[in-house]
Order: sequence, then C-alpha cells, then structure tokens
Amino acid sequence: MHSYLGDLGLLKDRRFALLLTARTISVLGSAFSPVALAFGILHLPGATAFTLSAVLAAESLPMILFMLVGGVIADRLPRQRVMMTGEFLMAAGFLALAAMLLTGWAPLPALIVAAALAGVASAITFPALTGIIPEVVPLDRLQTGNALLGMGANASRVAGAVLGGGTVVLVGGGWALAVSGAMFAVAGLLIAMLRMAPGERPRGERHSMLADLRDGWREFRSRQWLWVVVAQFSLLVMALQAGHGVLGPLLAKESLGGPAAWSAFLAGEAVGTMAGVLVSLRLRPRRPILVGVLLCLPSALPYVLLGLDAPLWAIVAGAFVLGVCFDVFGVLWQTTIQREIPAESLSRVSSYDMLGSLMFGPIGLLLAAPAAGWFGTEESLLGCAVIVVVATLLALLSPAVRTMRAPGARAAQADLK
Repeated sequence: MHSYLGDLGLLKDRRFALLLTARTISVLGSAFSPVALAFGILHLPGATAFTLSAVLAAESLPMILFMLVGGVIADRLPRQRVMMTGEFLMAAGFLALAAMLLTGWAPLPALIVAAALAGVASAITFPALTGIIPEVVPLDRLQTGNALLGMGANASRVAGAVLGGGTVVLVGGGWALAVSGAMFAVAGLLIAMLRMAPGERPRGERHSMLADLRDGWREFRSRQWLWVVVAQFSLLVMALQAGHGVLGPLLAKESLGGPAAWSAFLAGEAVGTMAGVLVSLRLRPRRPILVGVLLCLPSALPYVLLGLDAPLWAIVAGAFVLGVCFDVFGVLWQTTIQREIPAESLSRVSSYDMLGSLMFGPIGLLLAAPAAGWFGTEESLLGCAVIVVVATLLALLSPAVRTMRAPGARAAQADLK
C-alpha cells in the first residue's frame, strides 16, 4: 500500500521546504493582485471596462509571446537562477503598477508597460518551475510533491483573496499591489537560497534556440493526449480569462456589491482548491488524463450561476466546485507530464503546454467588454460556460485521452499479458 505519511517526509527536506515556501509566498502575492488590479483600475478617473481589458491583455500577451523562450532558457540554464530572475521581474512590474495607482499618475501606456513586464516574468518563471520540481522531488513522490506545492499555493489563494479584498476596501488597490510586489521579491530571495547540485542542472549539447524549439515541439506533438488537452485548455482559458478577469468583476460591481462580493467568489474558489489537495494526495487513478478532463465539466458551474443571477452563496459554492476540480486536474496533469517527458526537454514541453493553453486568453479578455455591451454581462457569462463544456466534450473524443495510463497501471496491465 502506498505510504502517504512517508511521502510527507518531503516537508523535512531543506530544498523542498525552500521551494515550497517561495512558491507559497509568490502565489500569495499573485492572489492579492486580481481584486487589487481590477478595482484599482476601474476606480481610476475615466477608466472603463476597456481600460481593465487592455491592462490585463498587456500582461497576458507578453507571457504568451515569451513562453517558448522561457522554456528554452529553463532547459539551458540552472532553473533555480531562472526562477529567481522571474520573481524579481515580477516584483518590479507590480511595484510599478502600485506606484502609479498610489500617485494617481497612471496613463494607460505606462500601465500597459508595467503589466507587460509582469507577463514576461511569468513566461520566465513557469517553465522553470515545472522543470525544477523533479530535480528536487524523487520520482516516486512526484504526485505528493505537486500536491504539497498545490496546498501551499491554495492556502495562499485563500488568504490572498480575503486579505487582498480587505486591503482594497480599506486602503485601495495601490497598496495591495505594493504588498504583492514585496512578496515576489521575498520569493526571489528564497529561491536564491536554493542550491542545486551541478549534476541536477540541465545538461547536453548546446544548439541554436530554433533547434531547441524544434526538439521540444517533436516531444510535444508525439503525444496525442498532451496536445489534445492543451487544445482543450486554449478554449477553457479563453473563457476563464473573460469570466474571471472582466465579466465577473463587472457583474460584481453592477449587482453583487463590488470588491467584497468578488473577493468572496475568489475565496470560495481558493477554499475549493484546498479541498482538492486532500483529494489529490490520495487519488491515484489508473487513467489520470481521463479523470482530469472529466473534472473540467463541473468547472462551468459558477459561470452558469453568475449568468442566472443566483444568490451570492450559491455562486461562491459554484466557485468552490471549480476550485476542487481544477486543483485535482492540475496535480494529475503536472505529475503525468513530469513522469512522461524526458528531463532535458521538460521545460520546453511545459512551455508549449502553457503557450497553447494560454494563447487565446488575451482574446477572451479583449472580447469580454464588447460582449458585455452587445449581449449583456449575464449572457456573456453563460457563453463562457458553454465554451467550457463543449471544449471538454471534444477532448473526450480522443482515444489517447481516454486510454492513457499511469506507470503503475501500465505495469499491471503488462503483467496480465
């Protein structure tokens, strides 16, 4: 029987504890930013839903454009240094946004530049994070390591959603963004303390960046389950960006009570992710990709409830369901990729994963405000729910998604033969 208590011994490992602490603080900084940025921008003189869409798109677009470069960098250079650089750049971007909101000097081009810097930082950090986890965590404890990292991140989302919203209500979005920037700086300092053994750094013959990208693409496209789910998530993320980034806050401002109501929504989602951690620590499905994709269907629920003008408690409950489902999916997905992809290509494949998943996100952000004007905010949120369901059903048509098995299940199947 699998020893879950033994796996929790990871918490005593210095390197894993540093990585866990840094990631937890970084996510806490990120959790402050949605409410702070949304309502800080919307409260600027003359700001509209288009202003918010433009700033959020300015953060998302560079993240997408630089994601592949970030994957190559993370496969070439020590991932610890790459992550440290990304955290410091994130701190610079959010502190700049905070300064503009606090001083009142916030021209749209300057807001866009600061948001774009944060987007570039994300493109640098995320592929390195996916690749560094197997360097720190033993192969047989990967799912537990991912779950524990998720637990810290989810706890931060709960705290950040509550504290961030409270900070916005009490002192405004500028100070909340300043807190975010400080947290990213602390995370960067902790990553700087993470000393990796030379043998654990990416190795291999150096090629041109284009050659490295081609090699990563070959690894990515050779696995149908991988690119099908990434295609699914390109549509899911488009809907989520529109719903979470613009339409949800807009509806909260119009009819739910403003920042406090939207903070409650985000807190419900974050509490759901905490519950999802408990599930993912114990769940060992034989077909992890199939289970993960099926869990995407209930994630449409909060948008249905928002679109139908359900009471706030029901909307928060729907957000809780979304949090549970997405957390379990994330742990199963990350663990499967880390097990199936060669270590020397892991960050590049991860960058293709994130690029494909996020590439339509800016479209969702840019279309959200016009859609709310043309069709109505509630109707647009229902449209987001339809996109989530249809994309998930299409992904389930793939035989590889339905049949891909975990290593233990494959070994048991081979023994039966």
